[in-house]
Amino acid sequence: MMSRYSTGEKRLGVKAFSQFVIVVMCSWYLPITTFAQEVVNDSVTLRSSIKHTSKGFVFTTADGGYELQIAARLQFRLSTPFDQDPVTFDDFSQDKSTTFKINRARLKVGGHAYKPWLKYYFEYELSQGNLLDYKVLVEKYEWLSFKVGQWKTDYNRERVISSGEQQMVERSLINRPFTLDRQQGMALYGHLKSGVADVNYWLSVLTGTGRGSRTNDDDNLMYVGRLQWNVLGRAVEMSGSDLVRTMKPSLILAVAGVTNTSPYTRFSQAGGGSLEGSESQSPGQYKVDQALVESAFKYRGFSWQQEWHWKNINDRVNQTQTTLVGSYWQAGYFLHEWLSSFPKELELAGRFAIYRPDIRTPHNNQREYSAAANWFFKAGHKNKLTAEYSFLSFDDETLLYSAGSRVRLQWDISF
Repeated sequence: MMSRYSTGEKRLGVKAFSQFVIVVMCSWYLPITTFAQEVVNDSVTLRSSIKHTSKGFVFTTADGGYELQIAARLQFRLSTPFDQDPVTFDDFSQDKSTTFKINRARLKVGGHAYKPWLKYYFEYELSQGNLLDYKVLVEKYEWLSFKVGQWKTDYNRERVISSGEQQMVERSLINRPFTLDRQQGMALYGHLKSGVADVNYWLSVLTGTGRGSRTNDDDNLMYVGRLQWNVLGRAVEMSGSDLVRTMKPSLILAVAGVTNTSPYTRFSQAGGGSLEGSESQSPGQYKVDQALVESAFKYRGFSWQQEWHWKNINDRVNQTQTTLVGSYWQAGYFLHEWLSSFPKELELAGRFAIYRPDIRTPHNNQREYSAAANWFFKAGHKNKLTAEYSFLSFDDETLLYSAGSRVRLQWDISF
């Protein structure tokens, strides 16, 4: 779906956000001049500092009350004969092309204010002029935290993992029909641990009209719940690949559900959109209910993640219902852990995904078979090269079988 914002609005947004970053940088950098400079306030001498970590450049006051993190990320991609996953049978017959592009260009600003547990975060997509994330988090207690703003909905692992920390070049075939993407609202979440009952939970109340939407179409909201069991008493890091070579096996099992009434049947970075066959968008037209079952595992260089999705779309205008199902399985391994002659920096990974746009139609399947090789430079996910081959196929008993291969090469680097 096309973005709601005009080119002029995007330029204004980029300009305004750039000015904001410059002001913030100056307000921190000018008093510092070097790595540290004394600041006198009410006869108390403080010393501020600057350093570079995995979160970018970090500015911190001596008392720890304030911290500012600034980072940038670029993602360069070469693809042939197409880049994005096909959506319809016609997509396979489009003219083939080889494309090089800056796929993502992100600016990230985060940190805390007043207290270490009062946090904030902004993320801006420079190439498209989109403010992706803006949120304030209150995380004083591990068992009960709160956040408000806009962020990637706490629903499924594949979407929540940053695009810069994915194991493959891009998310799977089923991401498009099932993701909730970014929404605005508020959430309660926490970590509860008591014997074998080691769980994380998320409860969210959201506007349900997608990223950048400033209004709701009716008085209905989106309600999302996720419950995650850390089976072995340890959560699985929210990133692809077992870069740290987890020494103790970590396994999670999770379930989640969502209900929403809106004009939309899918969401993306552009905001609310439509799946094929549900292009009309009247207020409150679609009641969408979704559920998922998920697992993830990491141990000594091996990683695994899997999701099974179910989604029901009730078109309340045309009085029709459509049920979609989909799943993917993905695994990766650093072969050096098995045989030391393999480079430490090399990981091999594979994924299989299947999607049924309507379970009432037999033999109506879309499949993805992908294999990838990752080369992690010194900074890990912050500087990596990924080569990926995919074979995608669509079949429908009423149409001809269509299939195609794709090759993508991607360099992702953060500063």
